[in-house]
Amino acid sequence: MPELVYSQNRERQRLAERSDRELLCLLKADDELALGELVARKTRALLQVTARIVRDEEEARDVVQVAFLKIWESRAKYDTRWSPNTWIYRIATNLAIDHWRSRRSRDQASEPVRFHLLRASESHPTGAMAELKEAEVERIFVELAAELTEKQRLIFLLRETEGLASAEVAEIAGCEESTVRNHLFNARKILRQKLVERYPEYARLAVAGRESLPPPAVEPER
Repeated sequence: MPELVYSQNRERQRLAERSDRELLCLLKADDELALGELVARKTRALLQVTARIVRDEEEARDVVQVAFLKIWESRAKYDTRWSPNTWIYRIATNLAIDHWRSRRSRDQASEPVRFHLLRASESHPTGAMAELKEAEVERIFVELAAELTEKQRLIFLLRETEGLASAEVAEIAGCEESTVRNHLFNARKILRQKLVERYPEYARLAVAGRESLPPPAVEPER
């Protein structure tokens, strides 16, 4: 028994040095230890993105557990030409969206708007946005996010709050990069319009904050 434990520990150390793609290849060969390494490596990031979709940390944990089960069940379908991160994110976000749909009538999740407002607050710390209470932010983003379609919300979340490249977002959302840009443009436009209409004092500060920031980095052509 001690020798077996030592052997497993040594194998786990070797797996920790493997790339994500190598781990998925081992997964295809039914290596359960490779799955364990993926769980250790990806859980935190997946919890973050799924929690923003379902807007509940406990439910996000359930979604992530199911996602890893789905990854195991779908291991034979993984193509090494695919980005490992994109493939894993797509499985997790699709499950999160399905979960969100199942209780949409009870809870209109709109976390991206909250982060959008909080970033505006941070960019203008001396203004009224800096004094905006958490409960007020919560109320505003719940209200405004109802104006976004499901696809707009997902793309806004992945691009704006997760910082994924447009190509990755397109893969996860199952659409073209041009469609990602269109959805992102429309989501920003809708949120900006609704913020101006309903909360003009915050909108002015958000614009002032953006103008004080350096121009955004241009995503390199691939």
